[in-house]
Amino acid sequence: MSSLIHRLQQRIPVSDAEIDEFLQEHSFPWVEETSVLFLYRGDAEQVRLRHWIFGLPSSQDFFRIPKTNLWVLQADIPRESRIEYKFEVVQGGQGRWIRDPLNRHLAYDPFGANSVCQGAGYITPEWIEEDSESRPGTLEDIEIFSKAYGEKRHLTVYLPARFRPRRRYPLLIVHDGPDYKRYSSFKTVLDNLIHRNEVAPLIVALQHPVQRLNEYPDHPQQARFTVEEVLPFLQENYPVHDIPAMRGLMGASFGGVATLSTAWRNPGVFGRLLLQSGSFAFTDIGDNKRGPLFDPVVDFMNRFRKRPGKPSDKIFLSCGMYESLIYENRSIVPLLQKTGMEVRFRESRDGHNWINWRDHLRDALSWLFPGPLWMIYE
Repeated sequence: MSSLIHRLQQRIPVSDAEIDEFLQEHSFPWVEETSVLFLYRGDAEQVRLRHWIFGLPSSQDFFRIPKTNLWVLQADIPRESRIEYKFEVVQGGQGRWIRDPLNRHLAYDPFGANSVCQGAGYITPEWIEEDSESRPGTLEDIEIFSKAYGEKRHLTVYLPARFRPRRRYPLLIVHDGPDYKRYSSFKTVLDNLIHRNEVAPLIVALQHPVQRLNEYPDHPQQARFTVEEVLPFLQENYPVHDIPAMRGLMGASFGGVATLSTAWRNPGVFGRLLLQSGSFAFTDIGDNKRGPLFDPVVDFMNRFRKRPGKPSDKIFLSCGMYESLIYENRSIVPLLQKTGMEVRFRESRDGHNWINWRDHLRDALSWLFPGPLWMIYE
């Protein structure tokens, strides 16, 4: 079959029987070291690969193998890459985006699902799968009235397995809590890492935003809600530690901005921060190029870069190399380090998505809230 791949790469015609056999016996896209072969079979005027890799053209054209309805695209990707994509199939002059019919690997987000190409060397973490030996934690759905927002707000509270009301626990508050739970296997990850003693048993509060794009970019109401309402409620109703080193705040994308902004506005409250692909847009000169949605973010980040203070004691940052935000995330690391905070930064060959953020949870949580395993052996 390697000869057939070579023929496809060289645009040499192949028979329908050869195509049928090849599609039945192999999975796609075909990945070999740093090369990937995408295939689409069907009538079309044009087929394009649509992906989310910043720095590459977002649309790449397939070519059709002569005298067939097989479309082929060969691309180069570094080892350990993970790419989410769709196909754009053009018929009658109209293009429609579809998932790759030959690929069973999917990733989900609030907008639907994408096909996934896993490059050579990428390994799905085994600790994201449900483990029959891990005792599951429990989830409690509650509502509290927020004076900051003038309405009831929803929280989901995670209690670790073997929870004891007389014991004190570290506390982690999470922006975009339902999305972390739904798209990054957050509860399963917590269950597994706590069971393995890699992460200390935690109480975790998942915030449910209402209008996140308005609430998360340095919104004073969101900071007030988190610090003056959510935190006191949890302290009153759950056995959580009352020292900053045992309190954490986290978020991804705009949630990362909300996390940093809240801690910056309230220094000394949260001793642990987890920032994932934070939308830390700023301007050194000129106007914001990302559009009006980012105006409050840019305003905050410009102020923060001038006077960062010391919003926390330890900060873990992660970002994908294929994100448009990689420059901003890399740039903020030395700034944070100069404040005297402990900073750990991790990159991966991935984009701005929930699986990328999921894949960093073990490194992040075990460093910010180490369990008995790491406290003994590190």
